[in-house]
Amino acid sequence: MIRVSTSWMYQQALGSMLSQQAAVANTQNQVSSGQRINLASDDPAGATEVVSLNHVLANNAQYTSNINNANARLSTESSTLDSFNSLLNQARSMAIQGINGTLSASDRQDMATQLVQIRAQLVQLANTSDANGNALFAGTSTTTTPFVLNSDGSVTYNGNGTNQMATIGNGLNIPSSDNGAALFMNIPQGNGSFAASAAAGNTGTLLVGASSVTDTSAWNAATASGPVDYTISFDGAGNWTATDSGGNTVATGAYKDGDSISFNGMSIALSGTPNAGDSVSVQSGQTQNVFATLTNMINALNDTSSSNTNTQLSNTLSLQMASLDQAQNQVSATQTDVGGRLNRLSQQQSAYSGLTLTYQTVLSGVQDTDMASAISQLELQTTALQASQQVFAKVQGMSLFNYLQ
Repeated sequence: MIRVSTSWMYQQALGSMLSQQAAVANTQNQVSSGQRINLASDDPAGATEVVSLNHVLANNAQYTSNINNANARLSTESSTLDSFNSLLNQARSMAIQGINGTLSASDRQDMATQLVQIRAQLVQLANTSDANGNALFAGTSTTTTPFVLNSDGSVTYNGNGTNQMATIGNGLNIPSSDNGAALFMNIPQGNGSFAASAAAGNTGTLLVGASSVTDTSAWNAATASGPVDYTISFDGAGNWTATDSGGNTVATGAYKDGDSISFNGMSIALSGTPNAGDSVSVQSGQTQNVFATLTNMINALNDTSSSNTNTQLSNTLSLQMASLDQAQNQVSATQTDVGGRLNRLSQQQSAYSGLTLTYQTVLSGVQDTDMASAISQLELQTTALQASQQVFAKVQGMSLFNYLQ
């Protein structure tokens, strides 16, 4: 005969009720929190998957934030470069006006004053900051004022030549702005390959016009050993001689008004009549910042000396206009590149938006509580607990004396 002690009966009943209470509490926690997994012990495999999914979502959120910041910086840069290019157009129009007409002293002064204002505006635009107060065109430098306009009209660049980068994906970086060294300072002089300029001491009416490389092979051969430095001299009888920096004759020819001089793959358009001893210099490999271009124009317009004839002024403005064209080419090329980067950011942002929605759906399926199932289970567990409690209450009150009665 098996004998069941009262103590054992109490322990069994109490253990059963505690187990049921724990189950009810766990289900209640799932319903109230909305999550099926609150502790790793609830579902070890599921908890591991939740950690992995949350890590991916956190990375996507950070990349999206980086994209938003880069998008804001590049949009600001694009707008700034639009304004910058508009000012360069104004300066170019004034250069054309100066080249094609005869300017009075008053005209020169008015034009110089306007160019001083344009230069100041260009410096201000070059010092544009993003929404966080960081200079757009300082590269990775922390300076807040990368461009400083000095009293002599020169501009000093205090940034560096490294672009700021934004990480928008695993191993995927994109420039979030462009450094001022490449954009505004190190601009090829003249037509981009070489600069042709009339000598300051010329006494004739020779005007130097557009120049270009017409034979790439011949030009490459001429510059294979480094930048070229030629002097084209006129004898006053319609003949010209081109010599290199060592005084060696490179080419000769005859000239009449409106001719172009061509040798070593380049062509230089000329007009007017040179006097004996007049010359034109040709140099390659030189750079000139955009601010210096305007300063050169301003200085030429402000020069009231008798030697600064309209011919001399026209030659100076013509040379600076070529440099303005190079500056505008640089700005336009950068604007095109910025547009491409903005497009890439938009595509990447759309991709993360779709991926985030997918991962959130998977995470919800792993972690979130199935409310209908959980509430139904909670009701069953609560009913079972209440029944267990009621049975225990009745059984623990029974005794032999109650039975005999």
